Amino acid sequence: MLYFSRWKTTLIWFAIFASVVFALPNLLSQQQLSSFPDWMPKKQLTLGLDLQGGSHILLRVERDDIVKERLEATVDDMRRLLRDASIGYTGLSGKGMVAQVRIRDAEDIEQAKEVLAELSQLVNAGLLSGGTIRETVLDEPQPGLIQVTMTEEGIDHRISSAVSQSIEVVRRRIDELGTTEPVIQRQGDDRILVQVPGFNDPERLKDLINQTAKLSFRLVDRSMSVEEALNGRPPATSEIFYSNDDPPIPYLIQKRVLVSGESLVDAQAGFDQRNNEPVVTFRFDTNGAQRFGQVTQQNVGYPFAIILDDAVISAPVINEPILGGSGQISGSFSVETANDLAILLRAGALPATLTVIEERSVGPGLGADSIAAGETAGIIGAILVVGFIFLAYGFLGLIANLALIFNVVMIIALLTIIGATLTLPGIAGIVLTVGMAVDSNVLIYERIKEERRGGRSLIQSIDAGFKRAFGTILDANVTTFIAAVILFYLGSGPVRGFAVTLAIGIVTTVFTAFTVTRWMIAEWVRRRRPKALPKGVLTDLFTDAHFKFMWLRRTTFIFSAVAALSSLVLFGTFGMNYGIDFMGGSIIEVQSKDGPADVADIRDRLSNLNLGDIQVQQFGSPEEVLIRVQAQGAGENAEQSVIIKVRSDLESDYDIRRVEAVGPTVSGELARAGSIAVLASLFAILIYIWFRFEWQFALGAIIATLNDVVLTIGMFVISGVEFNLSSIAAVLTIVGYSLNDTVVVYDRVRENLRRYKKMPLPELLDLSINQMLSRTILTSVTTLLALVALYAFGGEVIRSFTFAMIFGVVVGTYSSIFIAAPVLIIFKLRGASFQVGMKKGEKSDAEEDSAPEVA
Repeated sequence: MLYFSRWKTTLIWFAIFASVVFALPNLLSQQQLSSFPDWMPKKQLTLGLDLQGGSHILLRVERDDIVKERLEATVDDMRRLLRDASIGYTGLSGKGMVAQVRIRDAEDIEQAKEVLAELSQLVNAGLLSGGTIRETVLDEPQPGLIQVTMTEEGIDHRISSAVSQSIEVVRRRIDELGTTEPVIQRQGDDRILVQVPGFNDPERLKDLINQTAKLSFRLVDRSMSVEEALNGRPPATSEIFYSNDDPPIPYLIQKRVLVSGESLVDAQAGFDQRNNEPVVTFRFDTNGAQRFGQVTQQNVGYPFAIILDDAVISAPVINEPILGGSGQISGSFSVETANDLAILLRAGALPATLTVIEERSVGPGLGADSIAAGETAGIIGAILVVGFIFLAYGFLGLIANLALIFNVVMIIALLTIIGATLTLPGIAGIVLTVGMAVDSNVLIYERIKEERRGGRSLIQSIDAGFKRAFGTILDANVTTFIAAVILFYLGSGPVRGFAVTLAIGIVTTVFTAFTVTRWMIAEWVRRRRPKALPKGVLTDLFTDAHFKFMWLRRTTFIFSAVAALSSLVLFGTFGMNYGIDFMGGSIIEVQSKDGPADVADIRDRLSNLNLGDIQVQQFGSPEEVLIRVQAQGAGENAEQSVIIKVRSDLESDYDIRRVEAVGPTVSGELARAGSIAVLASLFAILIYIWFRFEWQFALGAIIATLNDVVLTIGMFVISGVEFNLSSIAAVLTIVGYSLNDTVVVYDRVRENLRRYKKMPLPELLDLSINQMLSRTILTSVTTLLALVALYAFGGEVIRSFTFAMIFGVVVGTYSSIFIAAPVLIIFKLRGASFQVGMKKGEKSDAEEDSAPEVA
């Protein structure tokens, strides 16, 4: 119905007004927002790291370190318990996850088992872990040989605890830097995600996060010289440590820790009053101060070592007792390194080693360029789409454009309200939504025109057009929504931002098409009382089309089969140009500080670093260069070494604009998640179409979509365009778009099967495609206009994504006409099945259309 009650009208415009209010702060500065009244929303969109710059680091708690630490603690506990019980033993050792000891006297075995049973008692695992667990199991495989074996659940509990403790330590360290709104959260069982926006020194950030910061004060062993210990065997109670000097200086240090960093209550960077060198001053708690005072009082004249993470910072001689509970650490510090060490000591030590398994850093300059490129692409794309729709439909195009503007405002408002992060792919999602949102209005307008040509009055045509287009629009958008949801759950980082934007865009598109557009048209009809539909330049472009598409079906089948088979052969033979997301490795984007970048010079300089295969190419402007370094194949830390070497070699002449390093663990997981995402989306959409249509339609849609996916893969192989995580997003969006096209055609085929029971299927398919041809072409053109604007003006970072999307739109349009429809002939689809269930006396759509109009 075209009638809108007053309360419906109020709700529609209240929703639009609220959207404007929530979206408005994104156009204003913080200073301007401060002058707003308190009741006005002031929240702005959070920009992703790729837009505002910053660092994304994924850390993993090393399981081997936890196991090693627990094994050493278990061996120490066994030694302590047996000694306290005065039980003789031999062969106390640990290997893997087992600590063992042999009891000398057979009479002491039972007592030893009772004493060591303390180690295998149940421990509280916390509320979240669900009750108690057993960390170790006591066993006697041989008479007199007692083994204490660590359990998997015990190690998992320790890892979980280490992750929780590490999150707090990392948060304290980053908070000391004064950054705004860092994200530090658990990811999975053994990982920590750290995102620090606006921080432009990723190496310093990694140093702060990575360093365990285990501080200890120990005495230097004077029983033998360090040279004797190096050439022979050091005492059992001592071990050799090295300083951070160049070259490193060895020290023979006693294993016994006199005072640990846990006793520190404060640490500050300062300057030595004697030589004005940067130092770190520290202060102990009461127990630590007493212990430190006793040790220094007993060892005046002898050296003691200050050890941080197994490296000797300094080894001063104790000149006099230090009784005040405070002191200072001196070494080769700069102001920054002294400040960082103070931060580390104040924040506390990490319970385990954290390994960087993924790093993505963007400089603030590149972020600003990405925002500018995204804005330019969005504005140009919107102008192209708005202009084209106005040409196509005239006044109705103006209404569609107003609805489109409201649609974009609602997308931005919803993103702001839910606190979503806007990324560069997210901007691409908005631009893509602009192109695809027009589809709903095109479907409605084309249906209205068709109803009008069928003899209905203008009001009846408008009402029927909205009513009959609803099911088609819903089905078409649900398929894309399914792809967006799966992409959100299986994607990561900026790709998730794209999925969120696309999903919200689909919801707002359906809302604006069936409320805002309908209200404006109803108001136009009520006020103007028009007798005919307004026309545009392209209104009747395909009105009388009678193309014989099915006549070409054998040719198109052969062409499609050859193209798909060739794509698979090329893929199997040559493969795709996989990015570091799937292969591992490093990408560094640099910008020359003075004049055009010298690609040959960069290649020569990096070839001397022994990093394996290195690709250096111009990227965007002549000043910008993209460097790709192959995966090092030597574990996670090897990729970090690459970044350090390249940065140190080039940073004097080049600004580091972007860094991405993906280790073998993450690359394997991303490849697996990408494959699952594509297969899961196809399966979910197959189920939906099967539920909404018939099995022939479901299989036809999947065949056409698989053809699109295979041809897109072939495009990546032939073009050599890098296939990365964004490409997975492109493939899934292509899946959604292709199915959108196919479902629109299928919906009309299903309707015509009910209308024309005796029409031969090839003729009926031709009729259906010709009826929808105007919509298919107009939607494809508007989407392509938006994508071309993205490709030309959106910047290099998303160019491969938009290139794949442009190809996908063309292929998707082709497959919906020349594959999805003809496949129904092969499956012997018949119209009789669509008459099943019609009640006696119930009119078909065709009969209903021919009914006289009632005033």
